[in-house]
Amino acid sequence: MTDSKTDDQGKSIELEYDIDEPPHKVWRAISIAEFRERWLSKEALADPEPASLTPGQEVRYRMRESTPPFLESVVTFRLLPNAAGGTRLWIIHELTDVGFNRMSGAGANANSLPLLLAA
Repeated sequence: MTDSKTDDQGKSIELEYDIDEPPHKVWRAISIAEFRERWLSKEALADPEPASLTPGQEVRYRMRESTPPFLESVVTFRLLPNAAGGTRLWIIHELTDVGFNRMSGAGANANSLPLLLAA
């Protein structure tokens, strides 16, 4: 891993990797279900089909947490050839669930329900 960034509000993570394999091999690993399921199970995905696809360059998958509050997110895999003949791979994980915004304002130990404040 060469870089990791988190946005200001903590809703996304960006990871950057240099991989020794050529882009066509990395593309196969992230875009063909039989290969992808070796490291990313279909149970982790909200939909096993890509949300968007730019062949050889970028693929996006919708994901859903398996435990409450079952937040949804989008993971983007973007790749380009690097100078060494391998692949530069970016993995961008973005929380898209609007439920996150409602939960982020309350503290974990507030001991009160947000609904009690409404009157």
